[in-house]
Amino acid sequence: MSQSSLPSADPFTLFSEWLADARRTEINDPTAMTLATIGPDGAPDARIVLLKGQDARGFVFYTNYESRKGEELAADPRATLVFHWKSLQRQIRIEGQVERVTPEEADAYFVSRPRLSKIGAWASDQSRPLAERVELERRLAEAEARFPTDDVARPPHWSGFRVMPHRFEFWREMPYRLHDRLIFSRGAPGAPWSTGRLFP
Repeated sequence: MSQSSLPSADPFTLFSEWLADARRTEINDPTAMTLATIGPDGAPDARIVLLKGQDARGFVFYTNYESRKGEELAADPRATLVFHWKSLQRQIRIEGQVERVTPEEADAYFVSRPRLSKIGAWASDQSRPLAERVELERRLAEAEARFPTDDVARPPHWSGFRVMPHRFEFWREMPYRLHDRLIFSRGAPGAPWSTGRLFP
């Protein structure tokens, strides 16, 4: 990508190219992303989650719908994602509306998880107070007894969200803090993307 001209690729294609580069250079979790939501008091809330799917519709992650982030997204379905790859000196910010994935999508991903991760989805009341770790261990043992084989059903409260972008910012570190900031934005799903740059 030259510094003086805009790439012809759409933002999803450019994202895929940058993620492919990150998979080759990042030692741990190239799909790690900051997920920012809006709390009940209107304050921002953020945490790191893992990207588990991407296509032309958006970016998918999975969670307990009764968790703090799940409840915040149910109340206000807007989110921002941030990918930062220090090894590449690159960052991508993605803003968009959020929707729940289909049950079929959630089932397909849940089946692919390790058995103990599936068991943990049943045992953990994510984001709720935990008096002692022994309580979690007891609940894990109960869930393991309930599902003695790898055939673990997906809990009804565990599924995924898709962030459907209306704005991307692709950031590249440049010397003397004269960074390159490329913007893609659109007013509605399916609308053409407009492009531009921001001062660093």
